[in-house]
Amino acid sequence: MTTQTDIPPAETGGERRSWLREHSELGVCVLLLALGVLVLTDALTMDVDIAQRGPVGPKTVPIVVGAGLLVIAALLAVDVLRGGRGQAETGEDVDLSEPADWRTVLLLAGVFLGAAVLIEPLGFPIAGALLFWGAAFAVGSRRIDRDPLIAAGLSLVTYTVFNNLLGVPLPGGPLMGVL
Repeated sequence: MTTQTDIPPAETGGERRSWLREHSELGVCVLLLALGVLVLTDALTMDVDIAQRGPVGPKTVPIVVGAGLLVIAALLAVDVLRGGRGQAETGEDVDLSEPADWRTVLLLAGVFLGAAVLIEPLGFPIAGALLFWGAAFAVGSRRIDRDPLIAAGLSLVTYTVFNNLLGVPLPGGPLMGVL
């Protein structure tokens, strides 16, 4: 005579959910895999005949990054399936009972969108300075005497590095003749 304890239980939805919960890092693996495939596909279909100046061209870095993403996704999947678990984060002292600081988030979003709108008519040096100054203000800095100067300097250095050294043209705006 068989009893209920002799019959092996069928796999239930709860067991499946439990297994997925214990291996949730596989979601990161899937994300990395998809991102790696996207980057490689984009890099390999890139038309670079005009920009190619030697053996290392615009395709090199995206191909290396895409291949690296695929390798990391595979290594992480193997580690998770072998029982590896990520450690709980202990680095930050965050009180989860406190509400989110939506004022700061909205200020940063507004500053970013404002800079995106102003970059074409005002140019990167001015829009970038407003972006850096606004971001500093949004996160709490109230040093009116130094923040605008640091923001302007940082924006000019960024513009010079990208426009003059790296060859990435950025809009100069009214300062185009001066810079």
